[in-house]
Amino acid sequence: QVQLVESGGGLVQPGGSLRLSCAAAGIGFSEYSMNWYRQVPGKERELVADIDRHGTTSYAESVKGRFTISRDNALNMSFLEMSSLKPEDTAVYYCAARNWREIYWGQGTQVTVSS
Repeated sequence: QVQLVESGGGLVQPGGSLRLSCAAAGIGFSEYSMNWYRQVPGKERELVADIDRHGTTSYAESVKGRFTISRDNALNMSFLEMSSLKPEDTAVYYCAARNWREIYWGQGTQVTVSS
């Protein structure tokens, strides 16, 4: 059974930082690209960051220079380091594991940026 479990969300002030973690089980982790998405009510889910099997990363323009995605294949985990957070970063953040055939989702973790 595939499980992706996010953690690390919460309330942070503008300009602050958070680190999200995603623990994966039930997949050949190193064979999957790992993604972080976010979604706010009434809007489509947005791809924030991607790291492929080889460690190559890409980011949405809105988070470039502020967010860093990483992975640890030994731990079957992906991370999203978020800094210089803005109120518009407020969303539910989802971890996803993706290959050419399938995509698996976590349950999401709420990030709220507010003073």
